[in-house]
Amino acid sequence: MVATVMTTAYLGLEARSVEVQVQLSSGLPAFVIVGLPDKAVAESRERVRAALTAVGLALPPKRIVVNLSPADLPKEGSHYDLPIALALLAALGAVDAEQLSHYVVVGELGLDGRIAASPGVLLAALHASGRDMGLICPGVQGPEAAWAGNVEVVAPRDLLSLLAHFKGTSLIPAPQPGQAEPLVGGPDLAEVKGQETAKRALEIAAAGSHNLLMSGPPGSGKSMLAACLPSILPPLSPSEALEVSMIASVAGDLDGGVMKRRRPFRAPHHSASMPALVGGGLKVRPGEISLAHLGVLFLDELPEFQRGVLDSLRQPLETGTVDVARANAHVTFPARVQLIAAMNPCRCGHLGDPALACSRAPRCAADYQAKLSGPLLDRIDCHVEVAAVSAADLSLPPPAEGSEAVAARVAAARDIQRARYEGQGIRTNAEASGKLLEQVARPDEAGARLLTDAASAMRLSARAYHRVLKVARTIADLADAQNVGRIHIAEALSYRHQPPRN
Repeated sequence: MVATVMTTAYLGLEARSVEVQVQLSSGLPAFVIVGLPDKAVAESRERVRAALTAVGLALPPKRIVVNLSPADLPKEGSHYDLPIALALLAALGAVDAEQLSHYVVVGELGLDGRIAASPGVLLAALHASGRDMGLICPGVQGPEAAWAGNVEVVAPRDLLSLLAHFKGTSLIPAPQPGQAEPLVGGPDLAEVKGQETAKRALEIAAAGSHNLLMSGPPGSGKSMLAACLPSILPPLSPSEALEVSMIASVAGDLDGGVMKRRRPFRAPHHSASMPALVGGGLKVRPGEISLAHLGVLFLDELPEFQRGVLDSLRQPLETGTVDVARANAHVTFPARVQLIAAMNPCRCGHLGDPALACSRAPRCAADYQAKLSGPLLDRIDCHVEVAAVSAADLSLPPPAEGSEAVAARVAAARDIQRARYEGQGIRTNAEASGKLLEQVARPDEAGARLLTDAASAMRLSARAYHRVLKVARTIADLADAQNVGRIHIAEALSYRHQPPRN
């Protein structure tokens, strides 16, 4: 007899159908799993055997073959435990196979029969909804699955309660969607004294989702300014929250079914490897740039990252996606991020202070900044120098304007952009390109003349030229100006400073 149960395999943010087929036949007792299983899937037979024993069921002395179809699709993860167990129970006649045919099943089994959480339940729920099927998932992830909307969710805590549910002796109540994440504020811009130029650059970057590089001596407030950025960014829209939550679900980072509302803020250490930053690894997983999708990727001590790791960000910053190609998988993850970076001007950090600078200045600055490739710097819209904070600045009272006032201006500018790009698949000025950018950011005659002269004098690339236009458009939006003028172009050009290189 052959019994089947539907489950899923995850490729990036795509859930693919997998049919778990179980056959019981005469022969020497054995328990075999085929269909390109990885180590975690191969170990399912021991977890399934122990879980069935825990609920009082013993495997018959027969040859048990589990086939995961399609056989050429790699199967990874522990979420195959529960579908294998249910297919086996259906083959034994302990569960009605017809009932199981209406569900997609995911979940990891404990040795005592408990059903443990597994990554990707939200994707499985959306997949089940698209196929007009129900979902059986771990009880702790029921609120996460319920976010998928029109899908029947059965979320048992253990295998015994699931069997009771199917027999009708004790029904499992349908879970309710988890709570939305609270908008807890972080550091406030009112806590930053001085640095008005950097605050202005941060506001522009937030309004248009532009990449920003802050350079300055140690202790000047670069990291503090970056930490304040989430407090001025608008919350995620419902569709954006679903995108972010799907990535968090695949990464196993969606605790308690709490839907994301805050924009992600990821700050990996400079020792991060390339797979950690862009994704990949033996089992392809989203990297930091994908976990920061629709949010902020903050790279502190930028030149301390390996140059190859930084250059791997060039394509994602341009396209908004990461394509991870491996011999056994080709996976695409979203990666529409706002890059915020901070660095010292040189290794000692005191290039501009003759009393503190090292003996190799200014040569040390050229060597230090040469670790950053020109193409990467070209993709950063705004470069701002963050000067050291003086004792006089520190003794001043807190600024009158904090994050709340700045966030209101940023939200107004984002609303303008949302209306401008409605129906075109674009959220912010940073994503505009081509003819569309020429239409929405065309400067007036004086602004065009200034931009042409500056592009020639500063030897701007075509990419840098268009990024100046994007920043100028954002500056005009903050000023609620219909057209891009000379003053907006002039301010945008002031952020195109290039650090010295060899």
